[in-house]
Amino acid sequence: MNEDWEERTAAAWATFDDYEEQDAADFRAVIDALVAELPAGSPLGPFEQACAWDSTGHSDKAAPLYREALARGLSGYKGRRAKIQLSSSLRNIGQAEEGVKLLTPELDAPSDELDDAVRACLALCLSSLGRDREGLSLVLGALAPHLPRYQRSMANYARLLVEPEE
Repeated sequence: MNEDWEERTAAAWATFDDYEEQDAADFRAVIDALVAELPAGSPLGPFEQACAWDSTGHSDKAAPLYREALARGLSGYKGRRAKIQLSSSLRNIGQAEEGVKLLTPELDAPSDELDDAVRACLALCLSSLGRDREGLSLVLGALAPHLPRYQRSMANYARLLVEPEE
């Protein structure tokens, strides 16, 4: 879409916290109006609507829209965001295993600023499945590079949580 649409969409999201919980439908209406400007079949429409439903506490309504956006070819940065957010929504509606399947390949995707979000969301999905050690390993591994000291130790501890004992 054009830069003006992206800027107006970003501006709408910048006002999200100004809406009271009871006004969630009003916020979704703002997003729906922006989506109505998109060409038919654009993957951005269902993505933005999914984000709006998700952000207003409706993972059940968001998940099919994220799937639709991805099926329509949403890729790149927003595609990765959609996978992260879909996985979170799936976890919230009791489908954490599907979230794990969706996010696991993202561990090997080209690195970007969403790497830690991938690991955090994947860790939550794993925890929901009773795989806490794997989840903790991911979180510690993501945290280690950000520490002022102990990076190597924390990275080793993260690895040892999931390596088989000899």
